[in-house]
Amino acid sequence: MTGRLGWAGRGLLYRAYQNRIRRQIDGAQKPRHVAMIVDGNRRWARQLGLETAAHGHRAGAAKIPEFLSWCEDLDIQVVTLYLLSADNLTGRGGEELDQLVGIIADLAERLSHHRTWRVQHVGSNDGLPPELVAALEAAEVRTADHTGLHINLAVGYGGRREIADAMRSIVRSHGEGGGTLDTLAEVLTPELIGDHLYTQGQPDPDLMIRTSGEQRLSDFLLWQSAHSEFYFVEAFYPDLREVDFLRAVRDFGLRSRRFGG
Repeated sequence: MTGRLGWAGRGLLYRAYQNRIRRQIDGAQKPRHVAMIVDGNRRWARQLGLETAAHGHRAGAAKIPEFLSWCEDLDIQVVTLYLLSADNLTGRGGEELDQLVGIIADLAERLSHHRTWRVQHVGSNDGLPPELVAALEAAEVRTADHTGLHINLAVGYGGRREIADAMRSIVRSHGEGGGTLDTLAEVLTPELIGDHLYTQGQPDPDLMIRTSGEQRLSDFLLWQSAHSEFYFVEAFYPDLREVDFLRAVRDFGLRSRRFGG
């Protein structure tokens, strides 16, 4: 009985602390776009002695709808989730990659059945298995008319590749319109490049969060994160708590954003 009361007491303290952070966030500056580097799934599984990395990837995928609901509760407009990098396509083992592909496909399907969320794939289809491409495309089509939380699934994504793809698109469009390299040089601006990125038309991420204690970008949103605020969480992604996320948003609201300085 004492043990159960102890847990109950800790639960009450946790909720009180969480509500306190919520009150601190109310009225403060909030991010419109949150980017999340979903990291630590494999280490989470290893730490628990589970047989395969797939256990960690499934736990991470199960956490994502909950995380998105936290974002929705704070009226965040856009969330970008880094799920599979272009480098992962060659750096992960065959069996693990096959399992991860299936997990991401199932996740896209699940998210696309939410009544208001809009799902978009940001990344290249090159190197992705056809079944994953089909699942991502189906999720986009199914949610195309939704006007709620906009969810970018960064799959097969690489920031340098994205910038190169944007430049190729600009050069191609300019040439098809009869333009020359000289005239292209006159019109090439950061705004034009931004209009040809995978995230075209979206606000750049205000807040970028990475779990698992790692502090690097890993080729994620290199262009878009030029003025982002960064926040690093020690917890592996499957262990991420709402209070961890609320702390990140509170920290964002307390910062004085100095663009370029």
